[in-house]
Amino acid sequence: MPVHPSVLYIPIGRKTFDLEAAEHERRKSSSFLHEVSHHVVEPDSIVTSPEELKAFLDGVDVDRVSTTIYQSVTFADGEFIETIIQQVKAPVIVWSVREPSVGGRLRLNSLTGGNSTSHVLRCAGHPYSFIFGNADEANVQMMLKVKLKVQNLLNDLKNLKIGVIGEHPPGFFFSGTDEEALHKQWGVQVEHFDLHKAFEECRKLPREKWEPAIERAEQQVIGLNRNDETVKRFAQFSTYVKDQIEERDISAIAVRCWPDFFNELGAAACSTLSQFTEDGVVSSCESDIHGSVSMFILRQLSGGSAPYLGDLVHVNEASNSVVFWHCGAGAYSLAHPDQGAQSGVHPNRKMGMTMEFGLKPGRVTMFRVSYTPEGYRLLIMRGDALDTPKRFDGTSVEVKLETEVQSTLYQLMEEGFEPHYALVYEDVASELVELGRQLGLETTLLVRD
Repeated sequence: MPVHPSVLYIPIGRKTFDLEAAEHERRKSSSFLHEVSHHVVEPDSIVTSPEELKAFLDGVDVDRVSTTIYQSVTFADGEFIETIIQQVKAPVIVWSVREPSVGGRLRLNSLTGGNSTSHVLRCAGHPYSFIFGNADEANVQMMLKVKLKVQNLLNDLKNLKIGVIGEHPPGFFFSGTDEEALHKQWGVQVEHFDLHKAFEECRKLPREKWEPAIERAEQQVIGLNRNDETVKRFAQFSTYVKDQIEERDISAIAVRCWPDFFNELGAAACSTLSQFTEDGVVSSCESDIHGSVSMFILRQLSGGSAPYLGDLVHVNEASNSVVFWHCGAGAYSLAHPDQGAQSGVHPNRKMGMTMEFGLKPGRVTMFRVSYTPEGYRLLIMRGDALDTPKRFDGTSVEVKLETEVQSTLYQLMEEGFEPHYALVYEDVASELVELGRQLGLETTLLVRD
């Protein structure tokens, strides 16, 4: 069984302050944290001395802690946080609450406690962020949810293995990666598969082994001809790859789709990528490793929604929109409901099986994990997928941007971002900004203020 990470909640206070008022805030905070996290580790009451804190931490499985929430329910000196970071390496959220009343005695002095704690963490070089306010405030709840979601994502990335099936096509330099830098920055591991061996082995599979892949596709793909030879090749290859990724615990793939699929397998790779992405294993074409990482991040932050990966191929100044397109890979559920996911052929090679549809309308976030010789950076955009007809053969979506389309286009080109953009039907811009902040990455945010 997988071991789920824990949130460590440590409420700190001193007996010289109003512990009755502090305990009221602790209970509210604890209750909210249990609502938004599956596993909260906490003491039964406010911790009032470093000795008491150390005794509690000695009973905590610190290796399972993904986030420490340090709440200065009253003022407390730096000895408390110093005790924590000596034993727990997880990032810290410093949380200060409001004074319960103004006038007369300063009852909690929580804000000064958070200020002192933040200074200690900054000097120690320990990762941290800060939140101010009470647990029943909507803004505080939103910030905590975003920060905890990002911490869960970072934990997921540390366990992510990407299966790279074949090297990227010649000249597609943006699809490659520096595997050492990728692992150091994100924790992601790359595992290579021999594409040509996959072609050979998939053809050997007995019919009863690969036929369920066709039955799976028939549940969502309109016009699928199970007697088409390219549909058979799709089922054989998908089945072989599925067995490999399950055996090796792969959660995302990046596949060299052309020219090998057409020349050697006699079929398009698009349908394999569509079905895997639909079923939760995000899949990028042209062996775009960072594209696959971008898709994985969007899927995790959106609660499991299928992402899309496409080229930026068209600009419409009149509607302040752009079109994202690719040859025929898109998760089935992304199809416009009036049209559905339809079976087709590759627009250039005229081979099946590919997807043919315009994507559904809705609020979207566009995102890219970008890499240059200077290191990693993030690109974040928001917009609305329009309810327009399919713009080009294959799969495509027209998105009205929040920012002015011409200036956005020139900025993307002048800053040299990669030509594959990941997209998801959810507004996760705040989470992506927080991701960049926690990782200390340059972040280009192209959204309306």
